[in-house]
Amino acid sequence: MNKQNNKSIREKSKFQSTGKKSLFIGSLIVIFIASTPFLFYSYRNFPGDSQVWETSLFTLHTEYNSWFNYAWFLVSKVVPLSLFLLWFFTCKHWWHWIILVPIAMYSFQLWGILRQSNGNVDELELAYIIPLMAVIVPAVYLVRAKLFNSIRGNDLQSFEEELAQEKTLWGQIKDLFR
Repeated sequence: MNKQNNKSIREKSKFQSTGKKSLFIGSLIVIFIASTPFLFYSYRNFPGDSQVWETSLFTLHTEYNSWFNYAWFLVSKVVPLSLFLLWFFTCKHWWHWIILVPIAMYSFQLWGILRQSNGNVDELELAYIIPLMAVIVPAVYLVRAKLFNSIRGNDLQSFEEELAQEKTLWGQIKDLFR
């Protein structure tokens, strides 16, 4: 029996500390995801009939109808935004960049709520997202096309020739699912 291959269990591996750290971070992520329903419904704890919130420590004023409404708008953007951010930073797929689109959407909506623009919540943000989508969506599609062409074995020259060909709308749609 070759004793060099049988390492002692007592020896500390360089992966053990990483495993414990990964387990700790994973546990925090699981706890956060499990607590999101409670975070989402935390708006119910805010005063529902007044624009002024007075406590012994502070007094706050909002432009919304009540603190209840403001808190509802706030958590309805913060919770999904935080889940999308978590998904973006933990996703290992090639398409994870497309998650930036809903992240940007919720970020712009959250910015509108924090500015307390009472009138146009969730209306104007689409105009800000369109330029971002104009960059991200074609970039992700180009990555997809190059990835699938490399898997199929096509060379770059045939890929460029295929892109240069004039196609009908139906032909372009068929190519999307090829």
